[in-house]
Amino acid sequence: MKGFFYIFFFFTTIATAQEFNITGNVVDENNEPIPYVNSIISTIDEVKIITGSTTNESGNFVIEAVKPDNYILKFSFIGYDSYSKKINVDKDLNVGTIVLKTSSESLDEITVNYKKPSVKVQPDRLIFDVQNTALTEGNLLDVLRNTPSVLVSGESISIKRSSPTIYINDKKVNLSGTEIIQLLESSPANSVKSIEAITTPGAKYDASSGTVLNIIMDKNLITGYRGRVFGGYKQGVFPSYNGGISNFFKNKSISLSANYSYSKNKINRFNDGEINYLDEENNLDELWDSKLNRNTWSEKHTANINLDYFINENNTFSLSSNISLTPYFKYRTQNLTRITDDSSNLLSSFNANTLSRDDKHNLGFDADYVSTFNNNSKLSINAHYTNYEYSREQNVNSQYYTSNGDFDYATGFNTDSNQDIDIVSAKADYYIPFNDDTSLSLGIKGSFVNTGSNITRIDALNNQTELNSANIFDYSENVFATYASLDKVIGDFSLTTSLRLEQTNLEGKSLGNIHTQDYLKLFPTIIVNHQTTESTVLYAKYKRSISRPSYQSLNPFQFFLNDNVIVSGNPNLQPSFINKWDVGTIINDRHQIYITLTSTEDNINELPIQNNETNIITYTPTNIGKTTALGFSYESYFTVFDKLSLYFGTEVYNTLEKTQILDQAIELDQWSNYTYLIGDISFLKDNSLSTSFSLTYSSKNLQGLLISKGQLFSDIAISKTIWNKKGTVSLIASDLFNKADYNTVTNYFNQRNSQFTNLDNRYIKLGFSYKFGNSTLSSNEKNSYNKERNRIQNRD
Repeated sequence: MKGFFYIFFFFTTIATAQEFNITGNVVDENNEPIPYVNSIISTIDEVKIITGSTTNESGNFVIEAVKPDNYILKFSFIGYDSYSKKINVDKDLNVGTIVLKTSSESLDEITVNYKKPSVKVQPDRLIFDVQNTALTEGNLLDVLRNTPSVLVSGESISIKRSSPTIYINDKKVNLSGTEIIQLLESSPANSVKSIEAITTPGAKYDASSGTVLNIIMDKNLITGYRGRVFGGYKQGVFPSYNGGISNFFKNKSISLSANYSYSKNKINRFNDGEINYLDEENNLDELWDSKLNRNTWSEKHTANINLDYFINENNTFSLSSNISLTPYFKYRTQNLTRITDDSSNLLSSFNANTLSRDDKHNLGFDADYVSTFNNNSKLSINAHYTNYEYSREQNVNSQYYTSNGDFDYATGFNTDSNQDIDIVSAKADYYIPFNDDTSLSLGIKGSFVNTGSNITRIDALNNQTELNSANIFDYSENVFATYASLDKVIGDFSLTTSLRLEQTNLEGKSLGNIHTQDYLKLFPTIIVNHQTTESTVLYAKYKRSISRPSYQSLNPFQFFLNDNVIVSGNPNLQPSFINKWDVGTIINDRHQIYITLTSTEDNINELPIQNNETNIITYTPTNIGKTTALGFSYESYFTVFDKLSLYFGTEVYNTLEKTQILDQAIELDQWSNYTYLIGDISFLKDNSLSTSFSLTYSSKNLQGLLISKGQLFSDIAISKTIWNKKGTVSLIASDLFNKADYNTVTNYFNQRNSQFTNLDNRYIKLGFSYKFGNSTLSSNEKNSYNKERNRIQNRD
């Protein structure tokens, strides 16, 4: 009997250890093969998806490495009714020919739905569903350009009037500025499911994430390999180029993505500035009129690698990296300044030329572990490291001339500066779903930042280090955080309440001075929704967040545009604390009306401060007291002629600034308007030709103590898929009406200056991409949480 038991156990173990393949063929009602049909195996109760595959050009499919058991095999494809059948896998199985019937809806209706993005409005976020639309034929940046309430302008991304933190699948993108733009531009969008513009992030996000832009990618279920090569040519004032390759692979044990891109750019920026230097009675003494032409040359390499190892169905270990290398960066300015008196008589003039060369890299590495338990609770652990190194050599030469145009004298100096930033962080999150109506999230995080900087200034005429010009700045910052968040549904009410606690310790050392800060702060988030009627939701929400200064903003080193224009950091900067309240209603899931009140203490703004005695103007980030903004908003989306989708939003708001500056109290307020209109439409029977456009208007507004004049941002994008949708040709034109340039005015106390900046954001871009391999494979794109890394900024 015992021997029989051993024999039975032996053969049972062998059978259990075996894995089998499932094959078959999928055709339509005319017996024509259907390529790219999703073939998915799930548990018999259809609760969990086990694995899957997709049909090839001949309609054949193979699902490999299936363990013996009973399953549901399901086939689905756009335009056809889904088909499911029960199967018993105890050997290699051929299910024969599967016939999919055309959907009962008309083909025209299916086509329109297939290519029309949709918007879902929730109290804390806007969800832009773009799965299987024409927008996914381009890159991630193209998708963001067409996302309602999102504005992409030059090297910045904003949700309405705020700068969001960028996430992919709830993982922080650990890059900043131009690096984020380049990453999104080089990432294919054909795996994008939706874009979430989160205006009230919960406590699991860092307290410094006031708004979040979360890119949701499809789950990678399909085994195999796919790739994409792409290239682009952009013509602004000067031409620029970019190109790269994306690779994705998955089998039953691993999921791997490896992407690389290269860009070569030459960017022009033109400034026309006026400074009114005043006498003691605040009357005009001298008018400085400057024409500044800036050119930037750069070559950049960007790479990211993500590896997921599936330990088993419930446990995954991941490694990822984001690498940005800028081995070549040249920055040249040419300045002509004319100095006149109050009667417009020429007093003198000077030319100032600068040449800077930079070398920098930004390296980020992450390790993640995710475990899902039987009750669907989930534990997520992340460890992160960033190293950022930056060096700049700057040469400044000036020639001064008399009122008659005769040469007077010359000055010249060189500066060498370096900065090294190291960031280490670790975090853990635990999610517990008690039932369908109640869930709890808990988490902890610690981050440790160390930066070291040095600068030396050398007199170029005498080749000697200038006295008291060298400086060293060392900075360290430690932040410890914990949070709890509860989601609860009670009848027609739903409640999200969360609390985040952060302890911050920092120390900065420069020229023997030590600046320290030590504070413990609470950051609550509360969202209350009420389903008033079947089509109406009322909501109220509150969030408190923090905005910490970038590490460069804390650096006291001075960079010179000429002898009289200086850009400098401020080691005395304090963090800003933001309190935001919203009350509103959502009607039919597509109309939203709401009121927003935002109060910011110690708002950080880079102010131009002119010294009327020395005739020097310094651009320095400063805490400017209290900022209060009250806004009234309406947002909607609708369809015209069943082909054109339009997304519209407008906000009328008032900004009030109260602060103490130059030892005097100041109060400024301004009513403004922010309006956007976005549209997209597809042409041709197969919807292979698509067009999208966006118009965003920002009226005269208050930014700190600066008045910014109105801007109109306008873009149009046209894309055409070719070669059975494997190739895509795209054309993008930006700033169609030439109204997106930046114009600011400073006018308070004895400060009188203005600045017009042509940002070189009017361009035409031609792009091409080609997909190969399994075109339905989804990406495991991922980036890690790390708000600290996003505070690495570049300053021109």
